[in-house]
Amino acid sequence: MIKLKSLNITPEEQLRRLGWEWMLGIDTLPYITREVVLLRKEEAEAYAKAVEQLYEMFVEAGQFVIDHNLFEALNIPQNLIELIRLTWEDDRNLHLYGRFDLSGGASGQPIKLIEFNADTATCIPETAVVQWAHLKSNNLDDSMQFNTLFESLTGNFRRLKTANPELAPTLLISALRDNPEDDTNVTVIGEAAREAGFEVAYRHIDEVDFSPEEGIFTEDEKGGFSQYSFWFKLVPWEYIAYDEPQLAGILTQIVKNRKAVIINPAYTLLFQSKGILKVIWDLYPYHPLLLETDDKPLAYKSYVEKVMFGREGANIRIVDSSGKVLHEKDGEYGEYGKIYQEFTEFLQDASGHFYQAGVFFAYEACALGFRRGGQIINNTAQFTGHLID
Repeated sequence: MIKLKSLNITPEEQLRRLGWEWMLGIDTLPYITREVVLLRKEEAEAYAKAVEQLYEMFVEAGQFVIDHNLFEALNIPQNLIELIRLTWEDDRNLHLYGRFDLSGGASGQPIKLIEFNADTATCIPETAVVQWAHLKSNNLDDSMQFNTLFESLTGNFRRLKTANPELAPTLLISALRDNPEDDTNVTVIGEAAREAGFEVAYRHIDEVDFSPEEGIFTEDEKGGFSQYSFWFKLVPWEYIAYDEPQLAGILTQIVKNRKAVIINPAYTLLFQSKGILKVIWDLYPYHPLLLETDDKPLAYKSYVEKVMFGREGANIRIVDSSGKVLHEKDGEYGEYGKIYQEFTEFLQDASGHFYQAGVFFAYEACALGFRRGGQIINNTAQFTGHLID
């Protein structure tokens, strides 16, 4: 049973002060809980160590996919393969950050990989800012939390500058329109970039222009143009490939011509595809951090059916060893291929809530937070901070 501690002062006032009303959960459960998960120092360190190991395994699996041309098995769109190969082979295309979702890690339960949100992971403001502020407002020391996400993002932006010295440190940050959660995430990313010495601008993706010869730029109200050497997009690569195939081709040329560096790079789609979970299992069978994963239903054991590029718990089914569906959630990603991952129980509290750990990686493991919900952690889940006690 997971241990919780209820803090006297809730995060609500900080959220209102920051203007992050979408986190307040009006007419629903509060998105940020008053409770925090209590961990021992050794448990927090184990999460970090696990993620360091897992990232190395993902890199090995990514190289295996490229070497053996397994893109189709991962549902990788054909029109991104050239860009994936190009960015993978050029170290100047740095992976800025990603988030590992894990089960276990507390109360004696072993840590197990669920998946890696490597391309467009969110929960950045909750993890980097809100849970830290929640702790400080209750007069608790920030050393009682595994949380250097903002500092690690800043460090990676500095590495990007160093790796690309011939490019001006101008960064354009884009998300899809009418999504306040995404806007909040990219705000924190932009602040980290400014801290690292970038000039930063924000535009929704429909306001951005792309040219193979000129690169990435925006137009102002007076008809003037601003060009950017770096572009961060909180827009999934597979969306671009399928919904904007012409843009996928232009971005390939932009990167090939060194007109801009795109963050996160296209190769992170290899990590994002849940098909890579089977590749990792095949490379590291029975590794203690892994769950058995296959491209067909597992025999004689409970499993979770997932689609390659599902998000927020959509298109997931939990099936028992007899083939009976115990839990399922519909979604809009049913056209993608499926993988089948051995079922594992999430951490649970005395009220029956389930907890999935999210550990951020930005050059190194750097922060921990928890999402609280049902057997399938979906877009109704709450965010719960942690306290190392």
